[in-house]
Amino acid sequence: MSEMRAARYDRYGPPEVLYEGTLPKPVAGPREVLVRVHATSVNGGELSGRAGKAKLVTGRKFPQGTGVDIAGEIAEVGSAVRHLAVGDRVWGVMPHWTFGAAAEYVAVRPRQLSFAPDGIDLVRAAALPAVGTTAITALRDKIGLRSGERLLVRGAAGGVGSVAVQLGHALGAHVTALAGAKTLDLVRELGADEAYDYRTTGPAALGPFDAVLDTVGTELRAYRGLLSPGGRMVAIAYDTDRPLSSLGSVLLSTVHGSRRVRIFTGDPLHQLFADLAAYVEKGAIRPVIDTVHPLSGVGAAHRAMEAGGVRGKHVIQVI
Repeated sequence: MSEMRAARYDRYGPPEVLYEGTLPKPVAGPREVLVRVHATSVNGGELSGRAGKAKLVTGRKFPQGTGVDIAGEIAEVGSAVRHLAVGDRVWGVMPHWTFGAAAEYVAVRPRQLSFAPDGIDLVRAAALPAVGTTAITALRDKIGLRSGERLLVRGAAGGVGSVAVQLGHALGAHVTALAGAKTLDLVRELGADEAYDYRTTGPAALGPFDAVLDTVGTELRAYRGLLSPGGRMVAIAYDTDRPLSSLGSVLLSTVHGSRRVRIFTGDPLHQLFADLAAYVEKGAIRPVIDTVHPLSGVGAAHRAMEAGGVRGKHVIQVI
């Protein structure tokens, strides 16, 4: 059995536990395709998984892999797969709470993929699948954002935030962005009508808004209070220092009051990736990349993301 390179770790811990190792190359099952991965990128869930903060899901069996986003080309097609062929350019994500895309090959069901958008190379494309589908689900499907509405995006320079600013602009909303001082020009370039340094502009100086997308997770009650009557908020993060009160506040607000908070778990499938590709092809959404790292530099990518101040995504180039 041939082997492949992959990012691995043998115990939970800091970014330094990550290394480039080898493991057997997977084989596509009858209802799977084998993707030769060109690149992946780092998402918050992978940091939590590697640090051991999600042991109920990730378990205690080692070694484990990392990486969710997939951008590559079909290398093998299972006997029951009809609409994909060897050589097709595809993008997507690993199944929910499954890591391992930081590897030369992955075997997945076709429902986890769609054709990658034309006009963009696969390394750049790797920055978008997870965060792009999260932004679409949040703003289009959960909030139902309409043209002319006022949208606040917290964490606007990060992975999800940088896409949400672009999508909000494309949907015709008036977009207010909260981000670090060094990234305010970036979020304005992405389509923000107003941009403020989150360190100097708090919720007391803002509002009202028809919609809020919170990618930060702190002070959720205060930011919910900025919603106009009938306003909608999606929170995709919670306060890790106060997890019970933070999550409790969000859950309570999903059923009580006129200013509702929506929550969802990210498990996008084929149609969402196709919708994201359409936005990219018409120029409404573009990837925002902080740094491209080699597979051997996956630990450095995790370390940089944990340090904060990220502009978009840290991408891991595999081939």
